[in-house]
Amino acid sequence: MKRGKKPEWQKQIANERIKILFSLARKNAQSNPSRSKRYVQLARKIGLRYNIRFSKVIKQSFCKKCNSILIPGKTSAVRISKKMVNIICKDCGNIIRVPLKDDKNGE
Repeated sequence: MKRGKKPEWQKQIANERIKILFSLARKNAQSNPSRSKRYVQLARKIGLRYNIRFSKVIKQSFCKKCNSILIPGKTSAVRISKKMVNIICKDCGNIIRVPLKDDKNGE
C-alpha cells in the first residue's frame, strides 16, 4: 500500500456513509435545518479524508458556503436565463451558476 493511499474497502464504506448522510440531510432539511447542515458537513469531511469525488448531482445539491442542502422552492431559489441556471441559497445568498449546454445538432 502506498503512502497516503486508502484501501478500496475503506473508500467503499466512506461512499456508503456519504450517501446515508445526504439522504438524512434531505429528510431533516425542513424539520431541523441545523442538523441537516451538520450531516452535509460530515459528508464533506468524509469525502475529503478518503479522497472521494462527489457526483455532479450531489455537488449541486448543497451550498458550499454554508453547507445547507438545496431544495428548490424551500431552501433555494432557481432562476433560468438564456445560458445559465442560477441556484441561490436562501440561507447565505450564495449563487451557484450552472451553464446550459448548447445543442450541437441544430434542433
